Amino acid sequence: MEPDHTTASPADFRRRLLGWYRRRKRDLPWRRTSDPYAIWISEIMLQQTTVGAVIPHYKRWLKTFPGVGALAAAPLRKVLKAWEGLGYYARARNLHAAAKVFVKRYGRRIPDHYETLRSIPGFGPYTAAAVLSLAFGKPVPVLEANVRRVMMRLLGLHGRADGRHDKAISARLEALIARRSPGDFNQAMMELGALVCRARSPLCAACPIHAFCAAFAAGEQEIIPHPKKVSYRKIEAVVAIIEDGRRILIQKRPETGLLAGLWEFPGGKMRPGESRRQALVREVREETGAEISAPRFFLTVDHSYTKFQVKLHAFRCGLKTAPEKRGGARLRWVRLRDLGAYPSPSGSAKIIRRLENEAGISGARP
Repeated sequence: MEPDHTTASPADFRRRLLGWYRRRKRDLPWRRTSDPYAIWISEIMLQQTTVGAVIPHYKRWLKTFPGVGALAAAPLRKVLKAWEGLGYYARARNLHAAAKVFVKRYGRRIPDHYETLRSIPGFGPYTAAAVLSLAFGKPVPVLEANVRRVMMRLLGLHGRADGRHDKAISARLEALIARRSPGDFNQAMMELGALVCRARSPLCAACPIHAFCAAFAAGEQEIIPHPKKVSYRKIEAVVAIIEDGRRILIQKRPETGLLAGLWEFPGGKMRPGESRRQALVREVREETGAEISAPRFFLTVDHSYTKFQVKLHAFRCGLKTAPEKRGGARLRWVRLRDLGAYPSPSGSAKIIRRLENEAGISGARP
């Protein structure tokens, strides 16, 4: 039985989140160290720069400037040259200035106190919290773009991700953060936002904490946070859960366009004047070439994305005729216990969760 997002305990939240992180985290070089200096460098580089771009720069930087003393003693020109390719050069200047402070005032050590770090060039709230939690094990939650998005969805907070909800988010993070492993908790929240709770097309079927999410429960995860002021078009759609023994038919969306590359159940929008069953038969025939048999209503889910608010009606059914070969690799028969391994739009993800729950499948993850 999944927990109710309104009553689930912080301990259960942490267990699921940290369990997922330890199984699924990316192997990144700055995660193999507890050295405050190396962690500080990685956090500054990762601001406004992709992970892939940072890795080679990070490795070269540590060879060139292996510690605070080496960085402080280097000419600024050499520091800026080493930063080349990362952009936003104020970050490099602040690194250099901060290293000089660490050498002059703190004996080449990075302090482990929040207010002290905040007084040093380049240490905003996020950087100070990241260094304290990752390097020193201090239970200080980080709040950056990925975490803000995750928390807005968890709490069901509408609006833009511009900081207006940060007070409420910070209070909740204070209650949730793991005291024994705050660094892993912060890394897990950021990793979840980067890999699963994405800004567009969140992969809710792969989320370890979807049961705690108010936005998921309301079908609003694709409109929280609001990217900008838009008017939403309401549409109704039908999908077929086509079963063949223990397998279910899914299809892959095109690699470009809306929800590109995600997997979903065959179906689509209802036309004016159509009944749900009429639309279901037509959509499956158009998309797969198959004729369905004995459609049985399963459930209706509400979800939103881009400019649409969708009421999605799902039917379980069999087949009179097989899908045409023209579907090729776009169509795939998958066992129910394996459906969670396929990234899906939020509507399909909610249907998958209900199927898993009814079948007694728990903890299914890609």
